[in-house]
Amino acid sequence: MTIRYADVLRPLREAYDSRAAWRDGLSKEPWKVAERQAFRDRLAAGARLLEIGAGTGQDSAWFQREGFGVVAADLSPAMVEHCRAKGIEAHVMDFLRLDFPASSFDAVFAMNCLLHVPNQDLPAVLAAIRAILRPGGLFFVGVYGSTESAEGPISGDQHEPPRFFSFRTDEQLLTFAAASFDVVDFHSVDVGGGHRFQSLTLRRPEREERR
Repeated sequence: MTIRYADVLRPLREAYDSRAAWRDGLSKEPWKVAERQAFRDRLAAGARLLEIGAGTGQDSAWFQREGFGVVAADLSPAMVEHCRAKGIEAHVMDFLRLDFPASSFDAVFAMNCLLHVPNQDLPAVLAAIRAILRPGGLFFVGVYGSTESAEGPISGDQHEPPRFFSFRTDEQLLTFAAASFDVVDFHSVDVGGGHRFQSLTLRRPEREERR
């Protein structure tokens, strides 16, 4: 059975709505802080940045304090309320319904959210993100990866209903990314416990070419 993004949206929304307050109290791991800082250092002063899968807005609030023009989007209304409470412009949107004008943003930041998109729909999601990013704009993608492709819920998930995950090999992730973007940087981070984090910085090409 092929899993589609539309099928996982409702349980994802319910899972994150129910855990929004708990997630807002979580601290940021040092390696996530380092990845965020590295992306920030690539951006021009005052850049307009969209965070997708923004959660409760911890990263959006940080980018805003750094002087960027920040907009946040998340599929969870409860998460969006936490963003707004931090003074962030925030919208309830999923990845295939990013209702912004074309080329609206200089940068897009996506930390640990695109792993909820099935492989079947990832090309369409990346195309939607590319459309709202200006030519030459930068896109950060951070996800947990694997040495083998796997899709579905995971054991020990602390959310209810259990969330859908798509874990991709480095080769898979790079192939998906290169179909819509130029790859600026790729590296993986050993985050302990047998887990690895895949970090991608992508650029929308200055010239549009058929891909």
